[in-house]
Amino acid sequence: MSPAGYDVIVVGAGPAGCAAALAVAQAEPQLSVLVVDRADFPRDKPCGDGIAHEVDAELASLGVDLARLFAGTAAVTGLALRSPGGVLVHRRMRHPVHVLPRQVFDARLVDQVRERGIEVRRHPVRRVEVAAGRVRLDRALQARALIGADGAESVVRRQLAGVGRSSGRRVALAIRGYATEPAGLGGVAGSQFITMTDRHWPAYAWSFPIGGGRANVGYGELLGGEPVRRADLLAGMQALLPGLGEPDNLRAHRLPLSSGRPAIPDGPVLLAGDAQSMINPFTGEGIFYAVVSGALAGRAAARAVTTGGNAGSLYRQATRRRLGRHLRHTTALARLGGWTALTDAGLRAARNDQRAFDDLVRFGLADGLLTARLLGRLRFAG
Repeated sequence: MSPAGYDVIVVGAGPAGCAAALAVAQAEPQLSVLVVDRADFPRDKPCGDGIAHEVDAELASLGVDLARLFAGTAAVTGLALRSPGGVLVHRRMRHPVHVLPRQVFDARLVDQVRERGIEVRRHPVRRVEVAAGRVRLDRALQARALIGADGAESVVRRQLAGVGRSSGRRVALAIRGYATEPAGLGGVAGSQFITMTDRHWPAYAWSFPIGGGRANVGYGELLGGEPVRRADLLAGMQALLPGLGEPDNLRAHRLPLSSGRPAIPDGPVLLAGDAQSMINPFTGEGIFYAVVSGALAGRAAARAVTTGGNAGSLYRQATRRRLGRHLRHTTALARLGGWTALTDAGLRAARNDQRAFDDLVRFGLADGLLTARLLGRLRFAG
């Protein structure tokens, strides 16, 4: 039996995969697109669940109905940050953030992808083969271009020649659960709260309210020293979030950071989102990167299929234009990650100046830059 053929296949139906499929359909509506995922939806995905305003804008540009996507979700306008040295800043963000569990967010995105006429199918991918300009999956499916958006443990990535796993100081490990909003947050309750520690630095805990007095809570730290156990992550969470009860639905997950992202190879196979190590090393944010990289990969794949071009080359160029400067800045800051004094200085600047706060928020949640203005403030604050 010959494998079923499509123009583009997307592996993974999370935000990166949905964005990729929508981008293909938007750019070249005549192309056949299939999205496959190993799970049925709704399904859980460990994450902080915070969805920045910049994500909304990217999804809207792909035709996503934001009113339906965020129906019943309260927008959070406050953000509190505490540095390793105890500097606390609590301000109103320029744009609100939605905190929506991924079990709901991803399922609603998949529904809108299906409504666009794009086929979504459950299929756990086990084998990827590239031959004569075609990509075959498990000898059952084939495509002219493939986008691997299947997460940090990407099967597609593992089978790409020359593309390995991020390791050492380029991967973080985090644990996430849900609990009653911690009682010890004081005046920052009801806001997103991130608190950092110089123990196992860089490491931090978070509490993001999801409504009804409940919060997404978690703790993460960079790998590279002694092995990190589940008990260590839980102890870190409890230490940094006073008054936290016993969270439920605890799940740990790896965060491959963008400072260790692989080069984008030539050819018909592209990676997006966590599979491309697109996690902000400053904050651990990944949904913005997922949607942007997925859309870029989708447009590159669509153009390659219709023009006979090289999908990998097109994706490299598009990524460089859209995110190149930002990624260089986040990587540079990651190399200074051991400087807790720099973080203290940054939060003092944000506490004293709303514009510095806004700069830091965009840098950590979207595509902001370490501007000359912000660096000047950091020097002054330090």
